Amino acid sequence: MTWALPTIAAVLLVFAAISGRVEGTPITAPMIFTGSGLILGANALRLIDVHAGAEVVKLLAEVTLALVLFSDAFRVNLPALRTEIALPARLLGIGLPLTIAAGFAAALVLLDLTWPEALLLAVILAPTDAALGQAVVTLPILPSRVRQGLNVESGLNDGICVPVFLIVLAIAQAEAGALGSGSAAILVTEQIGFGTLAGLLAGAIAAAILVVVARRHRIDPLWAQTIPVTAAVLAYTVAVPLGGSGFIAAFVGGLTFGAIRHRATDVHEADGAEGEAALLDGAGDLASAVTFIVFGAVLLGPALGRLSWATLGYAVVSLTAVRMIPVALSLIGTHPRVPTVAFVGWFGPRGLATIVFVILILEEPGDLPHEELLLTTAIITIALSVLAHGLSAAPLADRYATWFQRHPRDEDRPARRTSG
Repeated sequence: MTWALPTIAAVLLVFAAISGRVEGTPITAPMIFTGSGLILGANALRLIDVHAGAEVVKLLAEVTLALVLFSDAFRVNLPALRTEIALPARLLGIGLPLTIAAGFAAALVLLDLTWPEALLLAVILAPTDAALGQAVVTLPILPSRVRQGLNVESGLNDGICVPVFLIVLAIAQAEAGALGSGSAAILVTEQIGFGTLAGLLAGAIAAAILVVVARRHRIDPLWAQTIPVTAAVLAYTVAVPLGGSGFIAAFVGGLTFGAIRHRATDVHEADGAEGEAALLDGAGDLASAVTFIVFGAVLLGPALGRLSWATLGYAVVSLTAVRMIPVALSLIGTHPRVPTVAFVGWFGPRGLATIVFVILILEEPGDLPHEELLLTTAIITIALSVLAHGLSAAPLADRYATWFQRHPRDEDRPARRTSG
């Protein structure tokens, strides 16, 4: 640990210095951070030499995901989303379960895993991470329905997958004899129940303070920015001692905080609401950057040493057929054109949530009979996604936007008819 922190700080400073030049190019921030970690990690220069199961790695991953989950949930403005709900609703309600089912089937065929382990791998790789292909959700010339659909999908599927992950992990541990079936059921019930309760309380208290006191002009704008961050921390730290899931608490807390805040916010206060999220976004981005550096240094290096054709084959299938076929099936009835289906299907990057799920499993090594194979496959899939989606995001977004402009048609019209 002697040189780990100064090395990570140096990487962040170097990236800050070149960030303007990198923006808009095929080279993305996660690619640079992951690559830097790989070069500086335990299998290369050994400047970031931290054990994967170390408490500091676990803490970093948990804090990062909690902040991101709260931020994503906080930004869900349900009234504003209603005009473009068809695509994300189909991707989450139909595409996500089909993706888990397809990943489960592929794991049974390609990998030597028990059925609970195969299902666990499918769930671990189900969440998407829009940050790996930032141009896809930020390029203004792309169709709004596509941008918003992918962004909302990425923001919500992390939170949806957390309770599913907890349930399937408990099943896998019970099947392996690490947990009794009764203990597993109680554990999952407590994690979901106490996590939800802590999130509701923390989100409601923080939003009430912000709304009531701010209307009396008694909150300094700088301190107002600390409220969402504090709410995320409060939700997580209340849930965990009670036996609840801090991640579920953070997600539910963000939904609750956002729902109350959006309901109390009029048009003239919209800019203020965005300003309040600035510190939360900054903290989440910084923590995410460090997590990708640690991923490259601590997880990816050893996983490359265990790489096999089976793991590589599953990674390729997971990023293509396992994602793209369910997306195509979920869009049946909305009449999108083939390039739109292909574009939406391809951009389902795997990133932060999967990294955190991997670290959570590493925290209790040896519970699963084929744990090393499962984790190696997940890590290789993330690395391939960082590379492939990073390199393709900007050029494919430009190409799709050009095609869309040359073939004008109201892509939203079928979706509105379908939604009633």
